[in-house]
Amino acid sequence: MRAVVQRVTYASVIVCDNTVGEIDRGLLVFLGIGNKDYEADLDYLVEKIMGLRIFEDEDGKMNLSIMDVKGKLLIVSQFTLYGDVRKGKRPNFTSSAPPDVAEKMYRDFIDKCKNYNIKVEEGVFGANMKVNLVNDGPVTILLDSKKTF
Repeated sequence: MRAVVQRVTYASVIVCDNTVGEIDRGLLVFLGIGNKDYEADLDYLVEKIMGLRIFEDEDGKMNLSIMDVKGKLLIVSQFTLYGDVRKGKRPNFTSSAPPDVAEKMYRDFIDKCKNYNIKVEEGVFGANMKVNLVNDGPVTILLDSKKTF
């Protein structure tokens, strides 16, 4: 399971000209589900994201988590995180989980994040989405449950 996590001051997701998810201070999480991902991968990423100390403390050091700052989450499914372009120039998505499996894991990921009692917004799985964001910092973190990077 892979995630691109961006610290934001604002983010929104628009589907068919309707805003379906919107947050102010918090984290925008682009989430990709691989075809070899399991519950342990999901739990690892949820715990890692909730504990990431990427918000500044009173001394200006990245030392606080989303929980510490009472931030919000916007979670957007993104199978293209498994796009493989090592051969040629057109991405190969064979490492992505099939849509039915990925959607269930995406829903489970959202539910586990909600257990932390913070506001969680989401995109629409499988939809063509327009994502707007104001990256704060900029701070962007790449996570992989298999720890390949």
